[in-house]
Amino acid sequence: MRNILTAATTILLLGPLLHVGSHAVAAQATQGPKVFISVDMEGLAGAVTSEATSATGRDYEYFRKIMAGEANAAIRGALAAGATEILVRDSHGSKQNILPGDLLPEALLLRGVSEGPKNMMEGIDETFDAVVFIGYHARAGTPNAILEHTSTGNVIDFSINGVSMPEAGYNALVAGLYDVPVVFVSGDRAFVDQATELFGDVGSVATKTEIAGAALSLSPSSANEQIEAGVAEALSNLNRFSPYKMSGPYTMVLKVQTERDLYPGAIRTGEGEVTFTSASLLEILNAFNAMK
Repeated sequence: MRNILTAATTILLLGPLLHVGSHAVAAQATQGPKVFISVDMEGLAGAVTSEATSATGRDYEYFRKIMAGEANAAIRGALAAGATEILVRDSHGSKQNILPGDLLPEALLLRGVSEGPKNMMEGIDETFDAVVFIGYHARAGTPNAILEHTSTGNVIDFSINGVSMPEAGYNALVAGLYDVPVVFVSGDRAFVDQATELFGDVGSVATKTEIAGAALSLSPSSANEQIEAGVAEALSNLNRFSPYKMSGPYTMVLKVQTERDLYPGAIRTGEGEVTFTSASLLEILNAFNAMK
């Protein structure tokens, strides 16, 4: 009897610790990748003019549904690969395009304009295992691209350490600060080619191809199927991918159509051109956001 009481007492006293320990073991055993999904609009299947991507455009309400559909396809792909945490960052314009009820409940939605330099990557940190870009587009001035631009229509070119950056480029560098790789991208063919050139081995789906200013596009359902399969495949092979990084210090050269006030420490190096150097990538992006 004393042995039974002793055992019961031990369980009573250590129960919380045993519970915590078993919970930790169970969590560790079932822990899948934590995935960050940044979703833009210009690279969505079928989008070809600002009528699809501007809140005042006649097709905007339709394409915000397409945006949610492609985001959900990426979520399903992540879940198929065993993801246990998924954050979706609405990354277009006002950052209020995806209607919360249109997103699968397995993901969290980060919505609204944020302060600070991360912008389209707000919410990223070292706890994530992978980044996915959905609906992205090529940088300003890219030939044979659809709705190409870099952040605003005022930017002609934005380079860091001599590399001309699309939004995917500097967003990937932000992820790289936390050692998180970009594993999958979707958007028009020119963007996919650009992302492959920057990142090397990256999963991708080209949702459309430019033909004489028009867009030859996958149907939304086909794009969704391919995105889901591509994200699942990429996340199932995470060891293939490496974070996109550059060594500091960082020097940016920004070329714009209309000049803004200089950011502290920036210098004008030509007509419509400013240069800024910093040891901090996030400070580079602060300067970019102030002068773009």
